[in-house]
Amino acid sequence: MTSWHLNETVETRFGRIASGRAGSGPPLVLAHGWPWSSFAWHRIIPELAKRFTCHWYDMLGYGQSDMPTGTPTSLDIQGELFAEMIEHWKLSAPTVLAHDFGGATTLRAHLLGGVDYDRLILMNVVAVRPWGSDFFEHVGRHVEAFTGLPPHIHEAIVRAYIGGALVSDLPQEDLDALAAPWLSEDGRTSFYRQFAQADEGLTEVLEPLFGSARCSVDILWGEEDPWIPLARGEQLHRSISGSSFTALPGLGHLPQLEGPVTVLDALKSLDL
Repeated sequence: MTSWHLNETVETRFGRIASGRAGSGPPLVLAHGWPWSSFAWHRIIPELAKRFTCHWYDMLGYGQSDMPTGTPTSLDIQGELFAEMIEHWKLSAPTVLAHDFGGATTLRAHLLGGVDYDRLILMNVVAVRPWGSDFFEHVGRHVEAFTGLPPHIHEAIVRAYIGGALVSDLPQEDLDALAAPWLSEDGRTSFYRQFAQADEGLTEVLEPLFGSARCSVDILWGEEDPWIPLARGEQLHRSISGSSFTALPGLGHLPQLEGPVTVLDALKSLDL
């Protein structure tokens, strides 16, 4: 059975990017968010790879990709990097499935960077203001107070932060894999840099452009999302003329891990 892996390295102008691909068929690109990595797709990749050539990668500053201290890893950079990855894969108008910050990343690449998609599926995405949870905002205001924490306290914060996105239990091995990239010295630094670089202006500039999307847009939303409420997804739906909206009952901010069968069924109902 096809499984998630990162067995390719792409040298980009921003740094080294870890990526993987599997399957055969039309291209499908998976774009993860914060504080996740491409591992977040591992439960749905086997099924999707039966119908698509799936491409995934860890964003700069995340997972197994470079975690540079001298290069920004904010959403504007991630949008440019996404465009570079599409070019590296030699894809023309792929279908894109994006989650969390992957939503803003892929929207920036499309609406500001001219990258074409056949279809864009947005799931519990960061796209309209305000962003994230109360804790996200708090850390963003007090980053320096967190960067010097002892490793065991930092690990407790990372695990608590991940747990705060969920309304369903995940296997311990999934929780460990989600936390692992942030527990190294580089990972700890990169973790708090993401809070420091958060800038709602990077999605504010997109909001007037939502109606000019040049592809079909479908929106999926875990309706019990503790971080980005269902109403935010409905607002996004209203902003994108012709988009579809599907609520995913009983799921939180990580539908692809909390309810992979529900997500796959929703995708099939969209003829994906």
